[in-house]
Amino acid sequence: MYLQRLRILNYKNIEEADLEFSPKINCFIGNNGEGKTNLLDAVYYLSFCKSHTNSIDSQNVMHERDFFMLDGSYLLNDVTTNIYCGIKKHQKKQFKRDKKEYEKLSEHIGLLPLVLVSPSDEELILGGSEERRKFIDGFIAQYDKQYLSHLLSYKSLLTQRNSMIRNEIHDDLLYETIEEQMAHYGTYIYEQRTQFIGDFMAHFQEFHQIVSMEKESVNLVYQSQMQENPSLLDLLKNNREKDFIVGYTTKGVHKDDLEMNMEGLPIRKIGSQGQCKTYLIALKLAQFDFLKRLKNVKPILLFDDIFDKLDALRVNQIVQLMKDNRFGQVFISDTNRDHLSSILKNMDCDYHLYSVENGKIDLKEKK
Repeated sequence: MYLQRLRILNYKNIEEADLEFSPKINCFIGNNGEGKTNLLDAVYYLSFCKSHTNSIDSQNVMHERDFFMLDGSYLLNDVTTNIYCGIKKHQKKQFKRDKKEYEKLSEHIGLLPLVLVSPSDEELILGGSEERRKFIDGFIAQYDKQYLSHLLSYKSLLTQRNSMIRNEIHDDLLYETIEEQMAHYGTYIYEQRTQFIGDFMAHFQEFHQIVSMEKESVNLVYQSQMQENPSLLDLLKNNREKDFIVGYTTKGVHKDDLEMNMEGLPIRKIGSQGQCKTYLIALKLAQFDFLKRLKNVKPILLFDDIFDKLDALRVNQIVQLMKDNRFGQVFISDTNRDHLSSILKNMDCDYHLYSVENGKIDLKEKK
C-alpha cells in the first residue's frame, strides 16, 4: 500500500498542492513553520479522519477561507482507491471512499494503516497516563474494530457514572446496571491491552537494539488495577462509597498505565534527550512492524522533525532501515537538507526530495 498522489486545498497554511510521491522515501525540507508538518498532517488526516495536531476541524481551514479539501489516491491491494475529505465551516464533514460517503467515520479507521513519529511523542514518556493509554488504544483500534466500539461504550458509561456521582444521585439499581456494562466492556479492553503488550514487546526490543546499536536495554510494563482484582464489577461496586467522597470513578481500565523503562528504571527519570528520542522511535517502528504482520500490509510511516537531539550514527541507522524491504512508503520532514541529502544519495532506493517554503511544496530531486 502507498499514497500515489495527494491534492490539497486550503489546509492550514497550504493553499494548494498537487503532489505525486515515491512509493519508497519522500523527504520534505524547510525551516520551522513553513508547512512540513501540515503536509504530513494531511496524510495523517486521510488515515484517521482527523488532524494529529488540532482535533477541531474548523481550525484546520486556511485563514480567511471557508473550506479545505484533501484528496488522496492510494494503491491498495493492487487497486487504486480514492479517499476524499471535504470540510466547510459550520457544516458536516464529508469523508468518502471511491465517491461513496461513509455512514460512520469509524468504518474507515484501519483501512490505511499509518504510524506517525513526531516531537509531541515525548509526552508518551513525560506526560500523564492518559497519553500512554491513547497510544495503546489508538494502536489496537487500527486492527480491532470491536475494541474501538467497546472503548467508546466504556467511556460513555464512565461519563454517565461520573455525572451521577457529581450530582449525588444514590440509586443502587441504576449504578449496578451501569457497572455491569462497564465491567463487560472494560474486561475486554483489559484483555486486549494485556495481549497487545505481551506480543508487542519483542518487536520493540528488536528495533531499539538496532537504532541504539545495542547500547541500552529497554522494556514496557502494563499496569492495571485489574491485575490485582480481575473482577472489574467488584472494583466498581466496592469503591462506590469512596467515589462519592472524591467525586469521580477511581477504579477501572481508564486508570491503566504503561511503564516505560530503560536499564530497569523509568526512562523519564534517567534518560537523556537522545535516549528518550531513540526509545520513542523504536516504539513507533515496532508499531509499524506489528501492524504490518497483523494486517499483511505495510503501513505508511511518517517521521516529523525527529532527528534533532540524535547523533549522526543513530540518524543513519534509522534512514538505512527505511530502505529495507520490510518497510514501505516513508515520509520524512527535516530542517537540514545537506545532512539528509548526503544519506539519501548513498542509498540504493527510490526517493523524492521536496522543499517547503511558506506553504508551497516543490520537488527538487528524485531517484
